[in-house]
Amino acid sequence: MPPIRPELLDELLKDYQKPEDLLGQDGLLQQLTKALVERALDGELTHHLGYEKHDSSGDNSGNSRNGTTPKTLRGKRGQVQLDVPRDRDASFEPQLVKKGQTRFDGLDEKIISLYSRGMTQREIQGHLEEIYGVEISPSLISTVTDAVLDEVRAWQNRPLDSVYPV
Repeated sequence: MPPIRPELLDELLKDYQKPEDLLGQDGLLQQLTKALVERALDGELTHHLGYEKHDSSGDNSGNSRNGTTPKTLRGKRGQVQLDVPRDRDASFEPQLVKKGQTRFDGLDEKIISLYSRGMTQREIQGHLEEIYGVEISPSLISTVTDAVLDEVRAWQNRPLDSVYPV
Protein backbone atom coordinates (compact mmCIF):
# COMPACT_ATOMS: atom_id res chain seq x y z
CA MET A 1 0.00 0.00 0.00
CA PRO A 2 1.47 3.39 -0.96
CA PRO A 3 2.12 5.93 1.82
CA ILE A 4 -0.47 8.63 2.45
CA ARG A 5 0.36 11.77 0.47
CA PRO A 6 1.20 14.89 2.54
CA GLU A 7 -1.34 16.90 0.47
CA LEU A 8 -4.11 14.56 1.59
CA LEU A 9 -3.08 14.92 5.24
CA ASP A 10 -2.98 18.71 4.85
CA GLU A 11 -6.52 18.66 3.44
CA LEU A 12 -7.79 16.45 6.27
CA LEU A 13 -6.13 18.56 8.98
CA LYS A 14 -6.96 22.03 7.59
CA ASP A 15 -9.61 22.71 10.29
CA TYR A 16 -7.65 21.09 13.16
CA GLN A 17 -7.55 23.32 16.24
CA LYS A 18 -7.62 21.06 19.31
CA PRO A 19 -7.15 17.36 20.13
CA GLU A 20 -10.92 16.75 20.20
CA ASP A 21 -11.07 17.74 16.52
CA LEU A 22 -8.89 14.75 15.79
CA LEU A 23 -9.62 12.24 18.56
CA GLY A 24 -13.10 13.20 19.83
CA GLN A 25 -16.31 11.23 19.31
CA ASP A 26 -17.08 13.22 16.14
CA GLY A 27 -13.43 13.87 15.35
CA LEU A 28 -11.50 13.24 12.18
CA LEU A 29 -10.35 9.78 13.26
CA GLN A 30 -13.93 8.58 13.84
CA GLN A 31 -15.12 10.09 10.56
CA LEU A 32 -12.20 8.55 8.69
CA THR A 33 -12.83 5.14 10.27
CA LYS A 34 -16.50 5.31 9.28
CA ALA A 35 -15.73 6.39 5.72
CA LEU A 36 -13.02 3.76 5.19
CA VAL A 37 -15.02 0.89 6.66
CA GLU A 38 -18.15 1.81 4.69
CA ARG A 39 -16.13 2.14 1.46
CA ALA A 40 -14.55 -1.28 2.06
CA LEU A 41 -17.98 -2.81 2.76
CA ASP A 42 -19.31 -1.30 -0.48
CA GLY A 43 -16.37 -2.89 -2.28
CA GLU A 44 -17.14 -6.25 -0.69
CA LEU A 45 -20.76 -6.01 -1.87
CA THR A 46 -19.64 -5.06 -5.38
CA HIS A 47 -17.39 -8.12 -5.45
CA HIS A 48 -20.22 -10.30 -4.11
CA LEU A 49 -22.73 -9.08 -6.70
CA GLY A 50 -20.24 -9.00 -9.57
CA TYR A 51 -21.04 -5.51 -10.84
CA GLU A 52 -20.45 -1.89 -9.85
CA LYS A 53 -23.08 0.30 -8.22
CA HIS A 54 -25.51 1.77 -10.82
CA ASP A 55 -24.13 -0.58 -13.51
CA SER A 56 -26.82 -1.71 -15.97
CA SER A 57 -25.41 -5.25 -15.96
CA GLY A 58 -27.05 -5.67 -12.54
CA ASP A 59 -30.54 -5.04 -13.90
CA ASN A 60 -32.73 -8.14 -13.51
CA SER A 61 -29.77 -10.12 -12.17
CA GLY A 62 -31.84 -11.71 -9.43
CA ASN A 63 -29.92 -9.97 -6.68
CA SER A 64 -29.09 -6.31 -6.27
CA ARG A 65 -28.23 -3.70 -3.69
CA ASN A 66 -30.96 -3.04 -1.18
CA GLY A 67 -29.94 0.00 0.82
CA THR A 68 -28.09 -0.14 4.12
CA THR A 69 -28.57 -1.27 7.67
CA PRO A 70 -27.35 0.90 10.55
CA LYS A 71 -24.83 -0.70 12.91
CA THR A 72 -22.97 0.61 15.93
CA LEU A 73 -19.47 -0.73 16.48
CA ARG A 74 -17.75 -0.17 19.79
CA GLY A 75 -13.99 0.01 20.00
CA LYS A 76 -11.01 1.60 21.69
CA ARG A 77 -11.91 5.09 20.52
CA GLY A 78 -15.61 4.98 21.28
CA GLN A 79 -18.53 4.13 19.03
CA VAL A 80 -18.74 4.32 15.26
CA GLN A 81 -22.12 4.44 13.52
CA LEU A 82 -21.90 2.50 10.25
CA ASP A 83 -24.28 2.06 7.34
CA VAL A 84 -23.68 -1.53 6.24
CA PRO A 85 -24.81 -2.26 2.65
CA ARG A 86 -27.15 -5.17 2.03
CA ASP A 87 -28.47 -7.14 -0.92
CA ARG A 88 -32.01 -8.25 -1.76
CA ASP A 89 -31.61 -11.96 -1.07
CA ALA A 90 -29.50 -11.46 2.10
CA SER A 91 -26.67 -13.63 0.79
CA PHE A 92 -24.02 -10.93 1.35
CA GLU A 93 -21.72 -11.86 4.25
CA PRO A 94 -19.38 -8.93 4.97
CA GLN A 95 -15.86 -9.93 6.03
CA LEU A 96 -14.55 -6.69 7.53
CA VAL A 97 -17.50 -6.26 9.91
CA LYS A 98 -19.27 -9.58 10.18
CA LYS A 99 -22.99 -9.96 10.76
CA GLY A 100 -23.73 -9.79 14.47
CA GLN A 101 -20.39 -8.14 15.28
CA THR A 102 -20.87 -5.21 17.63
CA ARG A 103 -17.32 -4.35 18.59
CA PHE A 104 -13.91 -4.04 17.00
CA ASP A 105 -11.47 -6.83 17.73
CA GLY A 106 -9.43 -6.46 20.87
CA LEU A 107 -12.16 -5.46 23.29
CA ASP A 108 -12.77 -9.05 24.44
CA GLU A 109 -9.08 -9.43 25.27
CA LYS A 110 -9.16 -6.26 27.37
CA ILE A 111 -12.22 -7.48 29.29
CA ILE A 112 -10.56 -10.85 29.96
CA SER A 113 -7.34 -9.14 31.01
CA LEU A 114 -9.15 -6.92 33.52
CA TYR A 115 -11.19 -9.87 34.78
CA SER A 116 -8.03 -11.93 35.29
CA ARG A 117 -6.66 -9.13 37.47
CA GLY A 118 -9.60 -9.58 39.84
CA MET A 119 -11.82 -6.69 38.76
CA THR A 120 -15.57 -7.11 39.13
CA GLN A 121 -17.93 -6.72 36.17
CA ARG A 122 -19.01 -3.26 37.37
CA GLU A 123 -15.37 -2.19 37.82
CA ILE A 124 -14.55 -3.41 34.29
CA GLN A 125 -17.57 -1.55 32.93
CA GLY A 126 -16.49 1.69 34.64
CA HIS A 127 -12.86 1.28 33.59
CA LEU A 128 -13.67 0.71 29.90
CA GLU A 129 -16.06 3.67 29.90
CA GLU A 130 -13.51 5.93 31.60
CA ILE A 131 -10.50 4.94 29.49
CA TYR A 132 -12.06 4.22 26.07
CA GLY A 133 -15.41 6.03 26.25
CA VAL A 134 -17.20 2.77 25.49
CA GLU A 135 -20.42 1.91 27.29
CA ILE A 136 -20.65 -1.84 27.82
CA SER A 137 -23.39 -3.63 29.67
CA PRO A 138 -22.51 -5.95 32.56
CA SER A 139 -24.24 -8.75 30.66
CA LEU A 140 -21.77 -8.36 27.76
CA ILE A 141 -18.87 -8.52 30.20
CA SER A 142 -20.42 -11.62 31.75
CA THR A 143 -20.83 -13.23 28.31
CA VAL A 144 -17.18 -12.58 27.44
CA THR A 145 -15.83 -13.83 30.76
CA ASP A 146 -18.11 -16.89 30.76
CA ALA A 147 -16.71 -17.86 27.38
CA VAL A 148 -13.27 -18.43 28.92
CA LEU A 149 -14.35 -19.52 32.39
CA ASP A 150 -13.92 -23.23 31.64
CA GLU A 151 -10.37 -22.63 30.45
CA VAL A 152 -9.60 -20.57 33.56
CA ARG A 153 -10.93 -23.32 35.84
CA ALA A 154 -8.93 -25.98 33.97
CA TRP A 155 -5.78 -23.88 34.34
CA GLN A 156 -6.43 -23.26 38.06
CA ASN A 157 -6.97 -27.00 38.69
CA ARG A 158 -4.06 -28.24 36.58
CA PRO A 159 -1.66 -30.68 38.22
CA LEU A 160 1.49 -29.01 39.41
CA ASP A 161 4.98 -30.36 38.88
CA SER A 162 6.65 -31.68 42.01
CA VAL A 163 9.77 -29.56 41.45
CA TYR A 164 10.23 -26.22 39.75
CA PRO A 165 13.89 -25.37 39.11
CA VAL A 166 14.70 -21.73 39.73
